[in-house]
Amino acid sequence: MVSGTLIKTAIIGGTGLSDLEGLCPRRQGAAETIWGSVSAPVLVGDFHDQEVAFLARHSADHSLPPHKINYRANIQALKDLNVEQIIAVNAVGGITDPMCSGMICIPDQIIDYTAGREHTFFSDNFSVSKHIDFTMPYDHKLRQLLISSAKKSGVAVVNSGVYGCVNGPRFETAAEVLRMERDGCDLAGMTGMPETSLARELEIPYASICLVVNQAAGKAEEIITIDAIRQVLAEGMKRVGRLLGAIL
Repeated sequence: MVSGTLIKTAIIGGTGLSDLEGLCPRRQGAAETIWGSVSAPVLVGDFHDQEVAFLARHSADHSLPPHKINYRANIQALKDLNVEQIIAVNAVGGITDPMCSGMICIPDQIIDYTAGREHTFFSDNFSVSKHIDFTMPYDHKLRQLLISSAKKSGVAVVNSGVYGCVNGPRFETAAEVLRMERDGCDLAGMTGMPETSLARELEIPYASICLVVNQAAGKAEEIITIDAIRQVLAEGMKRVGRLLGAIL
């Protein structure tokens, strides 16, 4: 644990962002926490003249599927580094019309469809005071910073949306996507929960940048392929990088 040093921003990279281009690492955070192993050692270094912490959610070689990620360890590792805010980057499927492939969305709501994940720090030491307000799951001020930074940097974003988080690692069926759409979901992803709520439990402001990498099942005539997703990731993550730079 590193104490006494405040790191303004932590970035959690998802699919397509296993390393942060432009980061000059100077040290690493601990690979182990009281909750077990972190996905990858947290890299602390200079990014756009600011000290940031970067964590590869799926590990550096993308070997961790969404349901096997130790979300508690990841968020605890960032807490131990005294980060002041977390910006998560997520690759998602688009459900509603505005969420076409390549679009970037700054979600404002989330629906949790996952099961079997360790989703709280308070399983073994619960008390009534451990209930958290989760009405607005993403930090308002940090979301507004993302939106204003996008405008200044010329990166087009959708300013709101509902992220539906499923277990994975398989993609959804067309019927499941229709159900999610009826529920009000705009996006389908696999890693938004419990990451979002765990950050709230530890009182770390948290917001997400979602890159739509495919149309969700049943929303396009063609089937979902990894090759097509990679093509969108290659270009889309460049714009995500521009947005991250503008924020800092």
